[in-house]
Amino acid sequence: MSNRTRSLPPLSQPLYVIREMRYHEASRQGLGLILAAAFAIVANPTPITLFPAAVLVIIGVGIRLWASGFIIKNAELATHGPYAFVRHPLYVGNILIVFAFAAASGFWWPFLVVFSFLGFYYPTAIEYEDRKLATLFGNNWFEYAKHTPALLPNFSRRDRKFSGSWSLKKSLAGNLELVVTIYLLACFAYICLQL
Repeated sequence: MSNRTRSLPPLSQPLYVIREMRYHEASRQGLGLILAAAFAIVANPTPITLFPAAVLVIIGVGIRLWASGFIIKNAELATHGPYAFVRHPLYVGNILIVFAFAAASGFWWPFLVVFSFLGFYYPTAIEYEDRKLATLFGNNWFEYAKHTPALLPNFSRRDRKFSGSWSLKKSLAGNLELVVTIYLLACFAYICLQL
């Protein structure tokens, strides 16, 4: 039993194994990176599929770089920058990126894979992060979560905190975004070469 599921009710064996798989962070992250490479390898892009996909990749990577420069995991509650709009901007970036790679592939079936991947992993990832942050930050978290949606941004509130302490060093080194960014851009460059 992982630390992510320890406080959840017990389940029978098949359901227990599925739940453990859904909560396994390394599997989610690893599979997301594998999907980017797999879609790149099989890609048969056209200019019509490649341009919108490139825009989504740039936005997704940009959101990840922006968000990762605001967090110190498990030490501070991030509420500035992209965290002023959504509780999980890194997940928003990931979702845009996997959709971008599916679109860039030039096929329809990667979208089925992406929907299955997102539906399997992301509800439990969000549930765990929310539960963990509630434990770590208590009332501050509950107040923040009450007014900040998980993934779909709410732009209507005027009291958002856009400033804060974004750090390039935190983003690129502390949270390993440089490695992820280079990998994703290399995979997307490979797709572009297939055009």
